[in-house]
Amino acid sequence: MRGRSVTLLDRRESVAWARDTEGRRVQAAEGLLASETALSSLRGGYPEINAVREALAGWRFYHAFRTDKTSPLRRPGLATTAPMLNADGSNLAAVFATLRHIRQDTVDLDLAINDAFPGAQLVVPVPTDRSTFSLIFSDLPKRPFDASELSDGTLHFLALLGALLAYRLPPFIALNEPETSLHPSLLPPLARAIAKAATRTQVWVVTHSRELADSIAQETGVLPREVVRKGGGTWLAGLNDLGFFPDDD
Repeated sequence: MRGRSVTLLDRRESVAWARDTEGRRVQAAEGLLASETALSSLRGGYPEINAVREALAGWRFYHAFRTDKTSPLRRPGLATTAPMLNADGSNLAAVFATLRHIRQDTVDLDLAINDAFPGAQLVVPVPTDRSTFSLIFSDLPKRPFDASELSDGTLHFLALLGALLAYRLPPFIALNEPETSLHPSLLPPLARAIAKAATRTQVWVVTHSRELADSIAQETGVLPREVVRKGGGTWLAGLNDLGFFPDDD
């Protein structure tokens, strides 16, 4: 039998109330700024809330990697072990080096690069004080292009591969408009990389590209859901008022 619901955390303007270890509703924080979250302000004494905060802290949200001349993606990175990609992609070279020289397994990464750029080869030198990478294309086999020379779309695609195929994936990955700056020919390879990552973790994709959505559906069998306007707000097309999709099994 289901019991009644209990509010564990409640915020009213600058004050947050929470349930302590005894289940009592107590004032947990006050004087919160509009830019501060209640979750980030609470510490010990709230085990359920702490568990939620720790779970959320492990998620990764990737949106609009910078690819301008001063982008972190274009600069050499620290020679550190990088099991997963930072939100801004600043450790991309270290992510590749971790796969190549620590796990010594870049099969999925190499396949994804060849899928997108047939005949291309990712070069990842053994890091010294810095980690770097370059890409060799089939039509110029003796001319490696380092990160500062790659096109915006190519660099963005490599960053997405770093997020999706890293040594260790977070429990949840959100990609917001990953098709940005990508050539249409890269969308099916991206969908295949997303499908590969989805065998290891949960991946959530928000996209304006019908081609990408259809490609992901083809690779995974998961139907895309369309966000529509309804009653002055947003809604998922096909979702009934009870919160179910009639076409779900």
